[in-house]
Amino acid sequence: MQRTSHLRRAFTQWLEELLAAVSSVSVSTKILGMVLALTIALGLGVTLQVRAVMTETLLAELDNTGEAIGRDLAMRSDLLLAANEPRTLTALLTETVRNYADVRYAFVVDANTGVVAHTLAEQVPAELLALTATQPPFQAAHLRYENYEGQLHDFMQPIGADHAAFVRVGLGEQRLNAIIDSTTRRMLLTTFYVAVAGVLAATLLTWLLTRPILDLVTTTNRVRQGDLTARAPHWTDDEIGTLANAFNGMISDLETSQQAVIEKEAARSHLLSQLIEAQEEERKRIARDLHDDVGQALTSALVGIKVLEQSAPGAETQTKIAALRQVLNQTLTRVRLLSRQLRPSALDDLGLAAALERYISEFMSRYPEMTVDLHCDVATRLPATVEISLYRIMQEAMTNSARHSGATTLSVLVTQREGRIQAIVEDNGHGFDVSSARRAGSSVGLHSMIERSELLGGKLNIESNADGTTVYVEIPL
Repeated sequence: MQRTSHLRRAFTQWLEELLAAVSSVSVSTKILGMVLALTIALGLGVTLQVRAVMTETLLAELDNTGEAIGRDLAMRSDLLLAANEPRTLTALLTETVRNYADVRYAFVVDANTGVVAHTLAEQVPAELLALTATQPPFQAAHLRYENYEGQLHDFMQPIGADHAAFVRVGLGEQRLNAIIDSTTRRMLLTTFYVAVAGVLAATLLTWLLTRPILDLVTTTNRVRQGDLTARAPHWTDDEIGTLANAFNGMISDLETSQQAVIEKEAARSHLLSQLIEAQEEERKRIARDLHDDVGQALTSALVGIKVLEQSAPGAETQTKIAALRQVLNQTLTRVRLLSRQLRPSALDDLGLAAALERYISEFMSRYPEMTVDLHCDVATRLPATVEISLYRIMQEAMTNSARHSGATTLSVLVTQREGRIQAIVEDNGHGFDVSSARRAGSSVGLHSMIERSELLGGKLNIESNADGTTVYVEIPL
């Protein structure tokens, strides 16, 4: 039982491997293989069948010929034996052997097993005489045996009514075998020619079938690479031509849809750019108002409180005024900080490097548990849109790291080279699943970073694992 199960598993595995091997080859190879296999199988089958039929027919004809020759010789030998003319009998046997190409020998034996006449070069071999019984009663017989010439058929025919003697005729298969072999060779050669013609026809058919498919594959690859102007050529009006038309129609629909998406994306990008620009302008205005109006008002209030403190009597009053002055100082500090967060004046006045240095100083004050290492290699001022976008991206990346990563070290690198600006923000926190965060869409800051970089034709990549998170930003100038 176990052996049967093992054999079944082995056969199943072999069959699976065979199917895998067959399915891995190309369509043209499969078609050529099937045509060649069918042609060879059909040719060999027909050849073997014809050979078998010819062998059976020719051997039957040989048997009929041998029996007819034996009867004819027996009838004609009866008179010659009665006239006691052995020479004439020998001449008759010799003439018979000469007239029939398949006859190898003929001889006449009397009742005493003596050879009366024969056509052999020497005496009749004893082995040949011993093949049949030589004592009466004699009967017609047909024996087969082999010698150095191959297969021979020995026909024995009684002579006369009393069966006192008999004639034996030997016929060989050499000529018949030569005819059968020659016919077989011709059929095999015909099979070869048919196979060659079949392979050529199959090659042409394969080319006609696979060429449109290969063109369709090429068109598909071009479409996959983003070329929606590609079209599959229409070769024929059959099913493959219908498939090509349907595929071209699908590409046209995709091209129309892509154009609509591009237009919508362009409109969205323009609107988003306007919104970000308006947002930055509003931040700038609010920051300026906080700095100029609210800041100056608080500064004036502080001056007035200081004057009041100098002129007010009483220790209790002095204490209250000092407390009020401290509150105003804290408020003024927070207003100035809020103003810088909304729109850092250093960014407009001194550039990206100075703005990042001031921001990192304030960042380390808010998050004293973190160490920030800044390397900024920007030799010249950048376009205002690039500076503010890059500043906001790095600000968001650092804030996210401080709030969510649990990091203790933060590295910030900004370099300018070969017509582009690159920035890297890297921490040693516990990281997060970037793909899940992007699919969820819950992180507004992450989405804002990506949108700001793409609006400027740049790219932003985030790599995160258990050892930390790295944000790569590159923006062309």
